[in-house]
Amino acid sequence: MTRPLAGAPAWEPADVPAQPPLHGVVTADVAVVGAGLAGLACAYHLADRAPGLDIAVVDAERPAAGASGRGTGLLGPRAGPAIDRAVRRFGPVTARRMHLASVHAVDQVLDLCALLDVRCGLRTGAQVVATRSPGHLAALTRQAKAYQALDLDVPVLSGAAIRTRIGVPYTAGLLHRVAATLDPAALTCALARACAAKGVRFYGHSPLRAVHPGDLVGAELVFPHGRLHAGQAVLAVNSAAREVGLPVGTVLPLEVYAVATAPVGAEAYAALGGRAGDAFVDAAPMAPYFRLLPDGGLVAGGGTVTAPAGLDAVRLDAVRERAWSWLGRWVRRLHPDLSDVRVVHRWSGRVGMTFDGLPVVGPVHGLPDVWYIGGCCGHGLAMSVAHGAHVAGALLGEPEPGGPLPWHRSQAPRVPVDGPGRLLLRGYVNTLGRAARRRC
Repeated sequence: MTRPLAGAPAWEPADVPAQPPLHGVVTADVAVVGAGLAGLACAYHLADRAPGLDIAVVDAERPAAGASGRGTGLLGPRAGPAIDRAVRRFGPVTARRMHLASVHAVDQVLDLCALLDVRCGLRTGAQVVATRSPGHLAALTRQAKAYQALDLDVPVLSGAAIRTRIGVPYTAGLLHRVAATLDPAALTCALARACAAKGVRFYGHSPLRAVHPGDLVGAELVFPHGRLHAGQAVLAVNSAAREVGLPVGTVLPLEVYAVATAPVGAEAYAALGGRAGDAFVDAAPMAPYFRLLPDGGLVAGGGTVTAPAGLDAVRLDAVRERAWSWLGRWVRRLHPDLSDVRVVHRWSGRVGMTFDGLPVVGPVHGLPDVWYIGGCCGHGLAMSVAHGAHVAGALLGEPEPGGPLPWHRSQAPRVPVDGPGRLLLRGYVNTLGRAARRRC
């Protein structure tokens, strides 16, 4: 039996602009560090709305090498905590704005896909957040009541209604109509090519080492073999902020896992909602989820989350093997026709988590003309594009319609994650993962 490709996503980055390493002293009007969706969306909107602006994009590797190219391609609305908790924390007006902003973010991505002719793997369809657990039925009920009170279009699906979409015995769910699934690497690489066509310069294989205030204005960015002096800088580096020493609070790297299968049988494909293109996400934290691919395969993620800091390569490899093996077994239990389906791809990716569930999108304290984007907490496919567009507008002096949202801030809460704190955090994450796996 052929061994599945470990570390290789079900999609590979497409053609991207040349990425020479940054050497010597380089200057730019705007430097964007991070060639993921957030950084490239920012560069794209800057180049589109301010032609002639000298923009340089620098990445530690290449476009789509990080989380933006290693996700599972679920495009749906979600930003910050669940809607009922958002109401309690921020009030109904702001909670409603938060949800509508996340729906608009989905629309932004779909508009970009149409503009950039990104068709690879794109399927528009609903996203269903569902549960098979009585305990999480109560949580879904609270969310449903909050959506209804806020006059938001997120209807409840009964178990019977879900069974008309999929042959998995979910008890109930919430229907998000504005959603899709897509190849995240294809979108990221298309954005890179569009930026290059607008004159954006690219540098690759150049990890950011340090950021200093510029001598007069702007920032000095330090890389292994050179320095970049920019009038303005956007650091879309997610959880790598800690390595650079950015004062943006605690944006913790967590590793998440995914698998993809060979094409499944026609009966199983239809029973799992293949015709409609819907995606199904379990309501339980860290619980597994899946979606179908246009070629007849299936992608699944979740079930295990790891805090990798402090784990050596051997221990981390062992965690990955266990996570992938569990996901493969879970997939085979979804439908009788999947009992012997082959897993052909297994991969992992790093997401940035904050301890209040909100991203950080704002100017960096103590570094004039430097902005940071990160901490999407696993919901970055839509929100990263929106964050990039927001920062581009801010750099160009454009006001934010409706005023700032809760994630338009300079810092997340600071939490000790070294020494004993690291052990406590790992134990907490592992406990949540075990609880999610038991229910599934």
